[in-house]
Amino acid sequence: MKHFVLGTAGHVDHGKTALIKALTGVDTDRLKEEKQRGITIELGFASLTLPSGQTLGIVDVPGHEKFIKHMVSGAAGIDLVLMIIAADEGIMPQTKEHLHICSLLGISRGIVALTKIDMVEKDWLDLVRSEIADFLQGTFLEEAPIVPVSAVQQQGLGDLLTAIDATVKKIDQKVDDGIFRLPVDRVFSMKGFGTVVTGTLVSDHIKTGEEIQILPGNITTRVRGIQVHNQATEEAWAGQRTAINLQGVEKSTIERGNVLVRPKTVWPSQRLDVFVEFLASNPKSLKNRTLVRLHTGTSEIIARLVLLDQDELAPGQKAFAQLILTHKDVIVAGDRFVLRSYSPVTTIGGGLIVDPLPSKHKRHNEKIIADLNALLSGSLPEKISVIIERAGFDGIHLRGLNFRLGLSAKKIREALEALFSAKKAILLDSDDTTVISAIHYHQLEDLICQHLDDYHRNNPLQGGISKEQLRENLGRKIPVKLFNLALRNLGKKGTIVLEKDNVRLTGHQVQLAGELDSLRGRIARIYQDAGLTPPSLSDVLNDFKDQKAQAQSIIKLMLQDGELIKINEELCFAAGTLNKLRDDYKVMLIKDGKATPASFKDMTGLSRKYIIPLMEYFDVSKLTVRVGDHRVLREKP
Repeated sequence: MKHFVLGTAGHVDHGKTALIKALTGVDTDRLKEEKQRGITIELGFASLTLPSGQTLGIVDVPGHEKFIKHMVSGAAGIDLVLMIIAADEGIMPQTKEHLHICSLLGISRGIVALTKIDMVEKDWLDLVRSEIADFLQGTFLEEAPIVPVSAVQQQGLGDLLTAIDATVKKIDQKVDDGIFRLPVDRVFSMKGFGTVVTGTLVSDHIKTGEEIQILPGNITTRVRGIQVHNQATEEAWAGQRTAINLQGVEKSTIERGNVLVRPKTVWPSQRLDVFVEFLASNPKSLKNRTLVRLHTGTSEIIARLVLLDQDELAPGQKAFAQLILTHKDVIVAGDRFVLRSYSPVTTIGGGLIVDPLPSKHKRHNEKIIADLNALLSGSLPEKISVIIERAGFDGIHLRGLNFRLGLSAKKIREALEALFSAKKAILLDSDDTTVISAIHYHQLEDLICQHLDDYHRNNPLQGGISKEQLRENLGRKIPVKLFNLALRNLGKKGTIVLEKDNVRLTGHQVQLAGELDSLRGRIARIYQDAGLTPPSLSDVLNDFKDQKAQAQSIIKLMLQDGELIKINEELCFAAGTLNKLRDDYKVMLIKDGKATPASFKDMTGLSRKYIIPLMEYFDVSKLTVRVGDHRVLREKP
């Protein structure tokens, strides 16, 4: 069955609550103050079964101008509006403001109830009816039925029910976008049950026992119980007025404006990209950086409106803007909002959330405006392309795209496949479907190559750079998976060479010319002439006081090339010298079966300074293995 919510709207004391009571038998004025003052202050709720058998949730909202913010809260999630106009007063200020609010929130269906007909003559009734029809021209209610009723005398109630039933049949069921959200409009405690919250379930569904988060406070809890239309149920669906009993949560930790979500599906925002409409009824223009009151869902937040492509908005104009909030709110792309002036408080406009988690933008930037146009009215692949480009090198996972676009995961997956095929997006992690824009990926490849080129020019004696150092040198927090993917692909293309932990450009070769080549020759001769008794590394470097840094780099290069072999921190040998010793040592081991420091000394004539490091080196290089105080061949000849 379809699930819909009907909301009342209209000026204070035009009979909204009385009419709802006449239709449902429920008095939605529940507060003592409401009874005393005879007006609705808080939201009231009821349910109504129509002649067709369809059950509606009903939200009765305040009409008094002081309680407009509660009206805006109540309007969130409404599918059709019952605009209530008293026959004895006709169109009043809050009638107009409520109509604006409903329009800004995207409500497109409704019925007009012309109440208190028992208090006027027929001629006056006809006059008011004509006035209402003229007033509604050009609005979403211009074709709406106008039904005369009297709650007191029970007149016209059947006609009203028939009109509501016919209107409901024309409304499409809410689309399940895969993101469970319930904006909280009421919090209370019930003895024996604990904390209960109510609201209109915006999308998806929820079951008892499920884990949920309460945002923006980031409280995690479970659903203990669910009621829909005062009836216990195991599951609630989008469009239903829902009460949820929360497990182990204090009432004081939740307030109107909080939102129930599934964990890690929605993230609180403090900056919003929006498409804003400034009402034509406004008396003057709206300047850039004006403070406004932002109403979304059931929350009200002070925000600063930054116009992105102009300096002010004239009445009736629309534009892209960024809202900077004083504290975080919970909003998904595609949500509608209402703006009210900071002071005096009146409704001035509203619009659509284009991106709920953007970065700060520069004003009058053509690229920003083009991206916002794509997010507002582009194809799904175009929208995804904008969001993944905005995500930068971090990329974005499927849940993030779901949140940033306000669309189902299934639709996004289908569009992603098309982007992958067109090589406009790259899959970085299949586990959570993390994707990165091809633009950023190719930027990273270019960045790696540029840094390698710079490194080779600045370090001509180095054969390459370690992967970790290269990633650090990029100067950005590049995810490890993305970095390694780029290296692998650059290696496959033959652009770079990966040698263990080192990276170099394919064309890079260490070439020593002139003075440096001469220096390498001098170092090589020192080790060749020294044979098995080379000086320490420190002594060698000290011999080249004015060229110490160059000598150090050349020795490192000679070690990389295998011209020298390092056996500990201070001792290096010419490769040829050490390899010959290795062969002689092996022959002795085969002949004698073992070697001791004494026999090694007899063979080489070396002092203990060299004997112990050399024997330990041959252990490490797996020629020998130590057994007690002697060595044997690791492998039998």
